[in-house]
Amino acid sequence: MNLTRRHMMGGAAALATVPMMSPTAATAAAPPAGKQAPSFYRYKIGDIEITAISDGANNFALPDTFVANKTKADVNAALEKAFLPADKMTIPFSPVVINAGGKLIAIDSGNGPAAFVTSKGNVGQYQTNLAAAGIDPKNIDMVVISHFHGDHVNGLLNAEGQPLFPNAEIMASSTEWKFWMDDGEMSRAPAGRMADLFKNNRRIFEAGLKKKVTPFEWGKDIAPGLTAVAAPGHTPGHSAFIVSSGSDKIFIQSDTTNHPAVFVANPGFHLVFDQDAKMAEETRRKIYDMLVAEKMRVQGYHFPFPAQGNVAKDGEGYRYVPVSWSTSL
Repeated sequence: MNLTRRHMMGGAAALATVPMMSPTAATAAAPPAGKQAPSFYRYKIGDIEITAISDGANNFALPDTFVANKTKADVNAALEKAFLPADKMTIPFSPVVINAGGKLIAIDSGNGPAAFVTSKGNVGQYQTNLAAAGIDPKNIDMVVISHFHGDHVNGLLNAEGQPLFPNAEIMASSTEWKFWMDDGEMSRAPAGRMADLFKNNRRIFEAGLKKKVTPFEWGKDIAPGLTAVAAPGHTPGHSAFIVSSGSDKIFIQSDTTNHPAVFVANPGFHLVFDQDAKMAEETRRKIYDMLVAEKMRVQGYHFPFPAQGNVAKDGEGYRYVPVSWSTSL
């Protein structure tokens, strides 16, 4: 295109009008919101509807001992490979609610309202996001607990210390229930984290919940479409679950691994919170080999929200492929 003097003068005249526009025309009409929208995500497994509920995420400086058998530099290398900042960890929490066979079933309950206060709202969002998803805790028929760590059981109580799910049966593996309720095991627990876990579990279940607990066995159906799977190591009775309907299924892995950038990619990394690290590694390798072979989707409690995807074999470890967000069920 040939530009003539007339074209150039015309363009200049048009540009000259720009400063005459109001400098406030692009100013925001409202201040920044300063917070995210409520976080929940629904999807279908056959005829079963699953709702992932975010309980928030814990942000902290990376401790030297976060991975017991590796150095901090090893962990930072894994974070760098995943384009995550060094020396920091962000651990999400994602319980799920299953609508199957006329029953509303919650798996795990998040960090609880006390954590919402102490973390300034970063975690403990489960109850708020449950309400945003239109789920009334009074309508939950069953709460299935994968294991007795605080980020999974503390949300069983509301801010007043009363059961959040007043009409629900509480389910836990018989191995997990027996271990944490054993006075002998409690007396032998080393001071610090383990002793505190015993005390916290007694506090939770002595708030009117003991009589509601029904132990389950691995390898058996807990409810229609929900099967308990042995996944010990993280705790003695740590459980995972398979949700199935028709030919469709998904693996609810609980804490089989923690954040995928570190622990899915490196199944030999021993999380400091794994009670029996060797058994936990054996468990996750066995489970992940099964997921790869069957191309089964996985829902991870500590995966970035909505915490669902697939895993593929990748050298000595695995690669997590997150699901694409869908706007429809």
